[in-house]
Amino acid sequence: MNELVFFINKVIISGAVIGSIYAMGAIGVTLIYSILRFSHFAHADFMTLGAFMTFVLTTMFPHAGPAIGLPTAFVMMPVAMVICSAVAVGVDKTFYKPLRMHNVKPIVLVMASIGVTLMLQGLIRLFAGTGSRNLYIDDSKEIFRLSLPFDLSSRQITITEPQLLLFLVVIVAVVSLHLFLTRTRLGKAMRAMSDNPDLARVSGINTNAVVAITWVIAACLTTAAGTLLSLDVALKPDLSFLILLPIFSATIVGGVGHPYGAVAGGFVVGFTETLAVFNWGVLFRPLNEHLPEWAQLPTKLAFVPTEYKITIPFFILVAILIWRPTGLFKGKVL
Repeated sequence: MNELVFFINKVIISGAVIGSIYAMGAIGVTLIYSILRFSHFAHADFMTLGAFMTFVLTTMFPHAGPAIGLPTAFVMMPVAMVICSAVAVGVDKTFYKPLRMHNVKPIVLVMASIGVTLMLQGLIRLFAGTGSRNLYIDDSKEIFRLSLPFDLSSRQITITEPQLLLFLVVIVAVVSLHLFLTRTRLGKAMRAMSDNPDLARVSGINTNAVVAITWVIAACLTTAAGTLLSLDVALKPDLSFLILLPIFSATIVGGVGHPYGAVAGGFVVGFTETLAVFNWGVLFRPLNEHLPEWAQLPTKLAFVPTEYKITIPFFILVAILIWRPTGLFKGKVL
């Protein structure tokens, strides 16, 4: 059973963690595409920006978390969401809205988002440096270890506090977004604008408010993803740049413009990555006792070396697009 516990720790839990991060990033990308009709390449940098906002707030109020039994960074995260939302709306009004007013083609907006990416990365490195940071200032990360019943395994299932918080936040975010899009007036306005922007405008829908709330939702999700990922590993200036491509892959795999597809795509990409780099030699090790010497399985048996992990999202992307060109959920509008 030790091999099974190893599989749970390295594939089930790790895949769910990275899938949750991809899903929250992909939801923001697909919402922006649905409303504004362009691929926002600066999206991942808002994830880093939000995490650094949380870090600054955590250093200012290091005792806020232990007082209520939660990590301080998690307590400060809602404040960072508000700040990051204001920055996102400001970036839209400064860089993207003037271009939209001139009816430029989507490729121009995409190029502008790449410019915003470079600008944000430069600003983050200018003020925060290039080193790694720990979001635990005056507290420490809790690690929970669960033993299997009846002493079936000497290994323990291991899960950290940030991982549990991440799963909780993803569930709350997906349910809240579903209720917002289907039950509220503003959510229905977003769906109408996603379906036909011109018709929504002549119908009296406040399109400026819809655009603003889109940026707010995207910024809140990226801040949560960046903060919880940094809590679990470490905060680095290139934290989210490395997962930009998997996030876009998850968006396309799920179906561009479909938020539920973005969630599915995130978990498909996340679990496929972990399965591809998992050492299957550990799981199949007990079989060696029953195999002849010439047929012994190697101790290290993975589909892809860890250093080539970045190729997995592209493989999934190509495979899904050949099988289903519109993505898993036939994405187009909300």
